[in-house]
Amino acid sequence: MMTDLFSLAGRTALITGGSRGIGRMIAAGFIAQGARVYISSRKAAACEATAAELSRNGGTCLPLPQDVSTVEGAKLLARAYCEREPKLDILVNNAGAAWLAEFDAFPEKGWDKVMDLNVKSPFFLTQALAESLRNAASKEKPAKVINVASIDGIRPNPQETYSYQASKAALIHLTRRMAARLIGEHIVVSAIAPGAFATEMNVIARDHSEEVAARIPAKRIGADEDMAGVAIYLASRAGDYVVGVTITVDGGVAFASASI
Repeated sequence: MMTDLFSLAGRTALITGGSRGIGRMIAAGFIAQGARVYISSRKAAACEATAAELSRNGGTCLPLPQDVSTVEGAKLLARAYCEREPKLDILVNNAGAAWLAEFDAFPEKGWDKVMDLNVKSPFFLTQALAESLRNAASKEKPAKVINVASIDGIRPNPQETYSYQASKAALIHLTRRMAARLIGEHIVVSAIAPGAFATEMNVIARDHSEEVAARIPAKRIGADEDMAGVAIYLASRAGDYVVGVTITVDGGVAFASASI
């Protein structure tokens, strides 16, 4: 029914990096649409506190703290989830890291840490949860994998975050490749490329929102509802035929012409 296009009632979701920022916005949106949501983050206390807060108004949000920056960590999270649920309708690969350093001083650890969490982890966590996704997937109601990329993977950012920008470009292409493979099993893979949102990873947007907004064609930074809305669209029946696509949510930054 058209009235149920955006409903997530009866669906179960797992969101990495779900205790704050973009992940928390998505979790709140999914819960509002009726989903049972598990959130994961490296810090157990933060994960538990956010889960409790998001459950206060009658929704269901459950904490599964885990560091997914390694393949073993991804497998441990998948195991913990599978001990609690027989299937997974929606996986959101949101956990991420950034590193800022001048070109001549950019360290190997700043490259490896970012690449491991931003590119390697989404692949291997999806792989580890593949059977749970298959258990939920059908032609009529596909399972969903949503990767959280960035507009920095679409156009160069003036900040010297070399590994971050490379990792998000890689994740966008990885989304396409995973989508091509998994759609045959009724698992839809897509991605979101956020622009400026007030988060701990984007302290400039958080602490200087008016200055940042002045450089955005829409003349504002992103709100929680902007991020929740696109994630709900991709996760719900409305997004079932949207395969391998990366949707920018940035107020027009990535594709605006200089004349705007």
